Amino acid sequence: MLMRTDPFRELDRLTQQVFGTVARPAAMPMDAYRSGDDFVVHFDLPGIDPDSIDLDVERNVLTVHAERRSPAPEDAEMIAAERPTGSFSRQLFLGESLDTERIDASYDAGVLTLRIPVAEQAKPRKIQITGGTGPKQISG
Repeated sequence: MLMRTDPFRELDRLTQQVFGTVARPAAMPMDAYRSGDDFVVHFDLPGIDPDSIDLDVERNVLTVHAERRSPAPEDAEMIAAERPTGSFSRQLFLGESLDTERIDASYDAGVLTLRIPVAEQAKPRKIQITGGTGPKQISG
């Protein structure tokens, strides 16, 4: 269904802990699960203007881009700036069994939710067998 896309995330986390630096833009945490005939992905994007979110699918790669701007005016003297600002990006490699033509996206309370239907050809189906003493059904 979904393949992990970021083999260097753990290395970046360890580098940040050891050296106290940010090796890449802030993470875009996510949860992903299958619910019935949908694959559901939730991305945490608090404080993001929904108009700044871009979703693209090319082949089976889903890319999410978002941008958070500082709420402070340019001439303000910052006392504390702990919330990450700037561009955020994340890519997911989607399996062939997902219907990327019918992705549904919604944004509510700082969470971007994607619902990706399982493709019809990937769903389990019954196959009728004839012959012998009469028709039988086998799950396939």
